[in-house]
Order: sequence, then structure tokens, then C-alpha cells
Amino acid sequence: MPAYRNDSNRGGRSQVPNRLQGQQRQAQTRPVQRPMYRNEILAQQQMQQSRSQAQPAAARKPRRYYDYSLLFGVIFIFALGLLVIYSSSQYTAMLEKGDAQFYFKKQLMIGSAGLVIAIVMSLFDYRLVKNAVVAYGAYLGACGLLLITLISGLASHGKTRWLVIAGISFQPAEVAKVGLIVLLAYYVSLHGPNMHKRKYLIRAIGYSIIPTILILKQNISSAFIVAMIAAVMLFVAIRNYAAFLALGTAALAALFSAKPLLHKYIVDNGMTTRPEKYWMRRIVGWAAPEIFEADAYQTMQGMYAIGSGGMTGHGLGESIQKFGKIPEVQNDMIFTIICEEFGFIGAATIILLFFYIIYRIYKIAYNAPDVFGTMLCAGVMAHLGLQVALNIAVVTMVIPNTGVTLPFISYGGSAVLVTMAEIGIVLSVAHQIRQGN
Repeated sequence: MPAYRNDSNRGGRSQVPNRLQGQQRQAQTRPVQRPMYRNEILAQQQMQQSRSQAQPAAARKPRRYYDYSLLFGVIFIFALGLLVIYSSSQYTAMLEKGDAQFYFKKQLMIGSAGLVIAIVMSLFDYRLVKNAVVAYGAYLGACGLLLITLISGLASHGKTRWLVIAGISFQPAEVAKVGLIVLLAYYVSLHGPNMHKRKYLIRAIGYSIIPTILILKQNISSAFIVAMIAAVMLFVAIRNYAAFLALGTAALAALFSAKPLLHKYIVDNGMTTRPEKYWMRRIVGWAAPEIFEADAYQTMQGMYAIGSGGMTGHGLGESIQKFGKIPEVQNDMIFTIICEEFGFIGAATIILLFFYIIYRIYKIAYNAPDVFGTMLCAGVMAHLGLQVALNIAVVTMVIPNTGVTLPFISYGGSAVLVTMAEIGIVLSVAHQIRQGN
């Protein structure tokens, strides 16, 4: 006789529930979940986000920003400059150096070294130089080089601008621009909220006047650029828009009224004798080029090149003025060859590229982690913008010929290295910007 699970109920049905019946009973006793409303779902999501944000910051390491747009913009405009130097300097290089590619090769070597320096500098934290020893050391060292240049520098075109150390010649005025930018950035970062006070403002102006005076005897245009770099940086620090607007308006009015007034004075007094001083000859040649043709020869030939280029230019390598017409065409007057070979479209493209580079520097300055980084970028932006504006103003005879190079394009050793180093400083500031902050 088989054994039943429940001996008390042998003849009838088994009262022991099977597995399915047990699951049904558990389902009947389990509370029924009602559907969640939309506001409850949003509240639950916000609670989960707050829990994730409460995690340690070390677990979510922020990404750092690197401005590849600025770097590639500089590389592109430097490559265009190499192309124009190769085209414009072949005739002069063959006559003077015996090698048609001399200036091209030297610019390629120096510019490439400058790019490497800029990239290496961008990987370091710019705040390493945010201390009194580095800031005042760079400033005093630059002023010392300027003083040595006045005493025993090399003369060129009537001016003592060059200094030779260990067989390497350079212009200390270019070094002084960087030294002043670093010092003013450090000074403003220390006394930013008090910069509008007379004591701090006068001291900052004093720091700017010393290198300006030391450069003034060597190079008027570089002295002007140094003074304007300081003015722009103080404008950013103080934000006294009314005073700077008044000064800027007065400067522009004096600039545009100086030429007609000086021309009238020369014509009315029958002035035909060339002045003895070199800088005065440049001024009278700018004011009355029809009378002082010898002093206006370079700029007038440059104007012929600009005019002959038209809208699209004659084509790469097809310039006529570069064949001995424009002295030192690969230096200050290289923009005229751009206009002659590439026309208005090519010149406008170069100007737009400069605007883009300056815009990228402005964006980095705006998002810099601290005041020191903002002021460094403001100084570099002022330097590049002023050099571009003055160079184009010279070749178009808006201002007298002052010997200002076009950044990244004009041939020159110390100028290229300094501008590349400044780009490295800006990229270093950009690299410290944390994405998401």
C-alpha cells in the first residue's frame, strides 16, 4: 500500500499545495506597485545625479583644454610666410648671399625652432613664472640688455638696434616686450582691485616708461609698441573706458591731421633740403613724397606693387617690384609682395587669419584660470595686433616708415622667436583651462 503524504486523508484529494499554488498565494499576498507619475520619476533622477556628484573629485578628473585652433592657425600663417619669403627674396638672396634660397632656409630653421619652443612651453604651467624673482628678473634683464645696446650695440640703417652675444645677433627690444608683459601681468595679479588707485597706477606706468625710453633712441616704432602694450594691459586691468577712449580719439585725430598739416608747412615754406636726422627724413618723405622722393622711395615702390596687384594679383612668383625695386622686400615690406602676387583677395585672407589668431587669444584670455593668465594673454594680443596694424599702415603710407615687421611672415630671427614664444605662453594658459569649469 503506497504511503500518502497526508495519512489523515488517504481516500480523498491531497491537501498539500503544489508549487504553482504556492506561487499564486505569494503573488496574492505581495503588495501591488502603482505606476509612478512624471514628477516622481524626475525627482528620482535628480536624486541619482546628486549622489553621483557627491563622489570624490579624484574619481572624476577634469579634462584639460588645448587650443589646437590657435596652434594650427599660427602654423598655417607661418607656412604662407615661408612661401612669400621664398618668392620675394630669391633675387636679393642670389645677389647678396649667392644662394637664392638663403633667406627661405634661415627662416624655415628659425621658425621651426620657434614652433618647437612654443609647443614645449605650452606643456608647462604658466604659473611657474608667477613670482617676483622671475617677473622682475625678466624685466631687469631686458632693461640691462637695452642699456648695453645703447653703449656697444651694432648700428644698422642709422640706428643701434642689435646686440651680439656668443656670436648670435638679436634685437633686445623684442626681448623687452616679453619682459614688460610678464612684469605687468604679475603686478596686476597682485594689485588688481587697487589698480585704479593713483599709487599703483603710477608705479605701473613707471615700469612701462623705463624700457620705452631705452628703446626710443634705438627704434621709435618699437618704443611706441612697448608703450601701447602697457596701455592695453592697463586698460584691461583698470577698465576706465572714458579716459582711454578720450586718449585714443585724441591720438587718431593727431595722426590723421599731422600729414596734411606737415605737407602744408613744407610747401608753404618751400622746404626742399633733406633733414640731417634719419628719422626726420622718413617723416618728410611720408608727408611730401613728391618733394622728397629719395626718402619716400621704398614706400612709393611698395604702393606701386599694391596697386598693380589688383583683385587677384599676378600669381605666385610673378612680382616685378621684388627685382631690386623695393629694398629689403623680405622684411618690413613683404606685405606689398603679397598684394602684388595674390591681389586684394590674398591680402584680405592674410588679414583675416591674423584676426582669427587674435580672436583665439582673446577667448583664452577671457576663460583664463586667473588674472595673471588673462593679463599675459592681453599683452600678447596687444603686441601681435599692434605689429600687424602698424606694418600694414606703413606699407599703405598711413604712417611714416618705421621698420615694423609683419608677425610670422616677415624675415627675422629674434622677432620670429619672440612671437613664437609668446604663442607658447598663450597655449600654456589655454592648457590650464579645465573643461566643464
